[in-house]
Amino acid sequence: MSSPCTHIAVIGSTNIDFVMHVTRFAQPGETMHVRSSSTGLGGKGANQAMAVARLGQTVALAGWTGQDMLADMARTTLEAAGVNTRWLLEDTTCGTGRAFITINAAGQNQILVDGGANMAHTDASLAHILPALDGAGLVMMQMEMDPTLMLAIARHARAHAIPVMLDPAPVPTDGLPEALCALADLITPNERETAALTGIEPTDETTALAAARILHARGVGTAIIKLGHRGVVYSAPDAQGFVPPFRVHAIDTVAAGDCFNAGLATALVTGHPLGQAVRIAAACGALATTRAGAAQAAPTMDEVMTLMATQSVP
Repeated sequence: MSSPCTHIAVIGSTNIDFVMHVTRFAQPGETMHVRSSSTGLGGKGANQAMAVARLGQTVALAGWTGQDMLADMARTTLEAAGVNTRWLLEDTTCGTGRAFITINAAGQNQILVDGGANMAHTDASLAHILPALDGAGLVMMQMEMDPTLMLAIARHARAHAIPVMLDPAPVPTDGLPEALCALADLITPNERETAALTGIEPTDETTALAAARILHARGVGTAIIKLGHRGVVYSAPDAQGFVPPFRVHAIDTVAAGDCFNAGLATALVTGHPLGQAVRIAAACGALATTRAGAAQAAPTMDEVMTLMATQSVP
């Protein structure tokens, strides 16, 4: 299903994740022992690039790490998965990004991020990573880098007719720049992000579509609103619909959103219509919740197709 000519460009963060599994989240001032812990690749950019590669699609990751052991660990993991890291550059003054993730027995997570080199570059650094977009069929972006850089990338992509998929996580405290919304061909918020962007907390298809109309009014082309265990709602100028959730045993939700986006991007650049692409994305996200970790939780396309075949559309 992959295209030999078109690659996906991911402009985003690369972190090393320090993950701790606990029975419950700690209260303020409380010290707890963890059940288990691990260290691995993370950051929304790296996670999404890894997930795209796992699905069999050519992908390049552009961004920054530090010059440290964590950077070596990240690059080795990405390259082993088949991600093109030519434009993953090293910052000489800032360290590699780090995320500290706590996961409770219900699979819920709390995440603290030290952006490091990811947040050290503004639109002044645009020229260094623009070559990653040459010949791309789609560019994936998130908000774990400076908003001015994301806006500059989106403007370049629009000028060169490259579709922009924007993951608005984490939503900046002062909201997304209006100009960035207007340049997003697709936006993929979850429930919390949708509420932050629109003032509407989506709980079903009706409320999600109401939120999507607000996003359209801000210039967004296609809004894809992830409702977690409730499914996914999509709204485009020529189509809208609902994809029910896949039934899986979730143990860790950390990678769900990133794998969803990877599945969506891969399906779109390989020619699937929007509704089918969203269903592929939903299957990717669901499978990711059945495994621990971030980047390492990404499924293969064979696994996605098997899940879709065993759980037909009702």
